[in-house]
Amino acid sequence: MISEKLIRKMLELELEGTENYLVSVLVRSGNRIHVFIDNDNDVSVDDCIRLSRGIEGKLDRDTEDFELVVSSAGLDQPFVLPRQYQKYVNRRIEIELNDGKKIKAILTAVEDEQITIKRLIKKGKSKKFEEGPEQQLPLSEIKETRPGIHFG
Repeated sequence: MISEKLIRKMLELELEGTENYLVSVLVRSGNRIHVFIDNDNDVSVDDCIRLSRGIEGKLDRDTEDFELVVSSAGLDQPFVLPRQYQKYVNRRIEIELNDGKKIKAILTAVEDEQITIKRLIKKGKSKKFEEGPEQQLPLSEIKETRPGIHFG
């Protein structure tokens, strides 16, 4: 079986000198490898293709078959690294605190071990929100954060 450690080492070399960074690697049974990357701006399809080809070129299918999927960390996935917050400054996020409380907010700043947000407070029975005052949240109090999806 191909090891996650081997894939991580290959990825470090492939990502060196690019704006992309590794978010996570999953190696499942049957050598099904899924790589998630991100970027402080946006990850392009070409970025994923280049990385996929770079890794495939270092592995030998004749020795050990594998399936490789390289994709960007998507809107449906929680943040894994503190660096991912930076991309969402002045954008909506959805936070779940360690105590289970859920917050919809605008991320306004990212510091060392904390974020600054403006909570989105629902206005009456309408589907509209208004921004509350800024508040700081230590990352240690956050169980999970995802990009906020907003239509309209």
